[in-house]
Amino acid sequence: MKRLLLIWLSIAVFTACKKQDPGPPQPLSERIILDTPYAAIADRQKMDIYLPANRDENTVTIVLIHGGGWTAGSKDDLSSGIPGFRQQFPDYAFANINYRLVSGGNKDLFPAQEQDVRSAVDFIIANHASFGTSRRVVLVGFSAGAHLALLHGYKNDPGNHVAAIVDFFGPTDLVALWGAGDAQKFILAGATGKIYPDGEQLYRESSPVNYIKDQSPPTIILQGGMDELVPVSQANLLVSQLEEKGVAHEFVLYPGEGHGWAGEKLIDSIEKIRGFLKTHVE
Repeated sequence: MKRLLLIWLSIAVFTACKKQDPGPPQPLSERIILDTPYAAIADRQKMDIYLPANRDENTVTIVLIHGGGWTAGSKDDLSSGIPGFRQQFPDYAFANINYRLVSGGNKDLFPAQEQDVRSAVDFIIANHASFGTSRRVVLVGFSAGAHLALLHGYKNDPGNHVAAIVDFFGPTDLVALWGAGDAQKFILAGATGKIYPDGEQLYRESSPVNYIKDQSPPTIILQGGMDELVPVSQANLLVSQLEEKGVAHEFVLYPGEGHGWAGEKLIDSIEKIRGFLKTHVE
């Protein structure tokens, strides 16, 4: 009788354990979180987050950083392209970020924008578990946004979370850019509140080329050969430093294009980026 009771108790315990077994985890569903604050100034320091279905701890987040000369622009400039981005890179999460813009001639001067990108990326990394993603990010920037992507990836990533950088015609050496022409002088003086050489230290501290190391993230550079705002010489300076340090990179030059392009050239850019990420991130 005692033996029979023990058998029944064993069966009961086994059955209870079996009922409590949750089984394999359920795939995560798609999730979109708009206008999420990542810092105290919620109206300007915010981002849109797009999390794909079936994501897991290996899902990398692509961080989109808009341009506008550090004084204009918004994440809304890129919002219309989000469906296309997600279709082209379905296995990635996306974060489309805002950052403070220089305004009123002396408010939120650079490096406020650099600081905001760091805060935004830190926010994504700190919340990766709740998002269901990896700590790794890919930074994709356009013009001034590309400058911020390069600066963060080379200068402000002590944890090596930046897996790669995509640079669409971004400034790379602000000292050299100052000498490119009057338009560049006007933009740089407006963004920093300093002219050269008075602002030489800030210009050098804000130049991505000065922070490249042999362990810097792989970088793909996409540049128009006829760009009068960010001349091809800026890309050449970046390529030279990446080669010197032995950093994996790819330079894609569109000789007849200016500060941005569309159509077949843009399709080609997406293909080049996809191949680069497949090699260096995936």
